Amino acid sequence: MTTKAKSGHLFKSNKKYKQMKINKNVAISEAGSLFHPLTGDFFTLNPSGVEIFKMLKNEKTYNEIMQEVLAKYDTDKNTFERDYYEFTALLRKFKLVEAEN
Repeated sequence: MTTKAKSGHLFKSNKKYKQMKINKNVAISEAGSLFHPLTGDFFTLNPSGVEIFKMLKNEKTYNEIMQEVLAKYDTDKNTFERDYYEFTALLRKFKLVEAEN
């Protein structure tokens, strides 16, 4: 891995890339449960979701995350992009991540 985004990482939205970062109030357990203390909501992630969430929290870039996932899992770039976009869209929907301008 080479560089980190200064304040977050990238997600795909309408063919543009925007900065995104984990909401500072969200906590993750070792078992993969997310807790948002401001809303009281709990979420459970599968193992790959936990890995991606932790990479986001560590401010890895989209490309860094993609490289790590493609190296570890039996998937292709197109499938990764689709699944990643859907995952980050859900994180945004439940206010677990914040988009930046």
